[in-house]
Amino acid sequence: MGKQLAKKRAVKRSNPLAQVEDTKKRLRKKSNDLEIQTALPSSAGSLSSDEEDVHNEQVAFDCLLNQLGSRSDKMTSLYKRRRREQKGLEEDEEDEEDGDEYSMFDGENGGEEGSDSEPMDDSEGEYLRRCGHSQIMKQREEHETGDKDAASSGDDTNGSENDSHTNVDEIASICSFHRHLEDILTDEHADELTKSIWKYKWEMPATGRSMSKWMGTGERLSMEVSSDSVYGVKQKLYKHWLDIFKASAFADLDPQLRFFFSLCHSYRDIMHCNKKPFYLKGEEDSVIMDAYLMHALDHVFKTRDLVSKNNAKISTDPDGKMEEILSASNFLDHGFTRPKVMFLLPLGSIALHVVKRLIQLIPTSNKTNIEHMDRFLKEFGTDDTEEEDKDSKTKKPVKPKDFQRLFGGNNNDHFMIGIKITKRSIKFYHDFYSSDIIIASPLGLIAKIGEAEAEKAKDVDYLSSIELLIIDHADVIAMQNWSHLNTVVEQLNHMPSKQHQTDVMRIRQWYLNGHARFYRQTILLGAFLNPDMNALFNRSCMNYEGKVKLLSEYKGVLPKVLPQVKQVYQRFDASSIVDVDDARLDYFSNKVFPKIKDSVEGGIMLFVSSYFEYVRVRNFLTSQNASFCLFGDYAEPRDISRARVWFFEGKRKIMLYTERAHFYRRYKIRGIKNLFIYSLPERKEFYPEIINMLEGSNNLMCNVLFSRFDHLRLERVVGTGAAKRMVSSDKKIFVFA
Repeated sequence: MGKQLAKKRAVKRSNPLAQVEDTKKRLRKKSNDLEIQTALPSSAGSLSSDEEDVHNEQVAFDCLLNQLGSRSDKMTSLYKRRRREQKGLEEDEEDEEDGDEYSMFDGENGGEEGSDSEPMDDSEGEYLRRCGHSQIMKQREEHETGDKDAASSGDDTNGSENDSHTNVDEIASICSFHRHLEDILTDEHADELTKSIWKYKWEMPATGRSMSKWMGTGERLSMEVSSDSVYGVKQKLYKHWLDIFKASAFADLDPQLRFFFSLCHSYRDIMHCNKKPFYLKGEEDSVIMDAYLMHALDHVFKTRDLVSKNNAKISTDPDGKMEEILSASNFLDHGFTRPKVMFLLPLGSIALHVVKRLIQLIPTSNKTNIEHMDRFLKEFGTDDTEEEDKDSKTKKPVKPKDFQRLFGGNNNDHFMIGIKITKRSIKFYHDFYSSDIIIASPLGLIAKIGEAEAEKAKDVDYLSSIELLIIDHADVIAMQNWSHLNTVVEQLNHMPSKQHQTDVMRIRQWYLNGHARFYRQTILLGAFLNPDMNALFNRSCMNYEGKVKLLSEYKGVLPKVLPQVKQVYQRFDASSIVDVDDARLDYFSNKVFPKIKDSVEGGIMLFVSSYFEYVRVRNFLTSQNASFCLFGDYAEPRDISRARVWFFEGKRKIMLYTERAHFYRRYKIRGIKNLFIYSLPERKEFYPEIINMLEGSNNLMCNVLFSRFDHLRLERVVGTGAAKRMVSSDKKIFVFA
């Protein structure tokens, strides 16, 4: 990828026009006998035939990207001729049944698994583009005045049904959807965003949360959310949503939903990592899901309407509009590829829940036909949570209820599907390049990225134009493999390696400038916050609109500990976060383990939070010839059963137990007499759950190691106030009983 980017930057803007014309013809495969060699560098001739095709296509696309910088009269005439040639083809391929506004993208793509093998009709739409504040204001005036006639004449043909938007709605739309995408960043501003340290300048209370507050950069958000405000949302969508909530015995949208939707509609990056998830019976989870699904649908529908409106303008006067297309920014409404929204979810059961609600929120007229829904339900399962709840009442539960709700459905963590939304239908398992929404797990995307790296014919260019990234249940992803998520986010918004039959004359300028990542909105949601989430939000989310995050205080979970257990917290010192792991092991080996070794009594559980710590402690115990058994992340069922028996019968003095093993197994370990928590669990509910497994009636004790770098986990367990005192006090031993 780096070499390809280097080639793009090295190509001069003064390439001959004949090369561009030949390149376009080559990419659209209009003529089999066209001599590609006249349009490509001669160095490609040394490659093999297959490699040469890929290389030629990439270099050709590089030439196109650089050629777009200077749009001359010759380019105008060339574009006119190209549009005339395509006009007949577009009319033949127009999807009258679905009203697909992207039919002008009539190229072919290598279909991914599950695609319908239809012609790739690229998308993307947003309005206006860039030359400074005066030009932006001029474009806004044109949008409010000049576009009215075009809209009245073109609405029927472009598929955007008459929504009867008021002037207020149009202005609100400009202030959010269009406003976010119409500003053009300079290279200097982009460099500042890359290097700057985000400073949160304002605070505001969180609706319905007495111990939380929102913090943000940039301009302060308003707390006043009017009950009749539609935030510039398409009237058709808004009315449908109101009907849904009224049918659910709600007179109006929930105030919390309204606020979070307005937060999403500000197009800022959002981190909310303190929501009570559905498997803990958190009502807020469904409210937030509705808000981000409504925001995603609004973005997709506005994108489609903008592209279709411009298509209608061009079709009414194809020759007269060419000059305007090449000289003005009004028609720059495309990205490199069509997909605009991506959901990253950890499990198939959660994806099923999200997709079913997504379908409910789509207006009836847009879902008269749902393709491949049967296949989706077959692969992802049916939502039988209500039946499972009834069964759990009649049967004695073997696992905790939250475990049953989370893992009771489809536990597949390797999936990826494309969803295309047209005027009248929803298409599942569509080719990724012609989909509007991609729903995937981090592992599913990692597999696609690996295939693209291994095979030159494959690529993941459909990630190049993602404008809205929603990561839900990040806490569950943290229990899988967080590095997968980091890799996926790093792959977003790169320059594509191929053209993929995009109408290059209508690509937005900031895409060509390589600034797409600064326009991507990222919404990160989870049940708890950890350093990995903070790092992702601070380093990989660089939306020029700014950031908003929720800061919470905690009461702690110590009252949920049922037996009378003496809980001793021991603080060790570490000079930096780089040294904290070594300092923790040194403290354990010098201060804690000698007591364990000298103890005659067995039944000692060592609890560690991460697999990395598990490996280090395991190696240390092996070096000390300690009597121990293992219950780790990747233990086989037979090894687990044997370890549990050995520990219960006293054949092994120590059991080494990990948080991830507890998350996925949730066994009740018998025979625990003493508990040593090497590192606090990320999930606060695990702390009392593990301590409550202690057996016996006398001198029950739990020892906990912590440092000042464990503050996030510590405050969730003991409370925010106590955590602050414990990390700053001169004392190093703290006792809770």
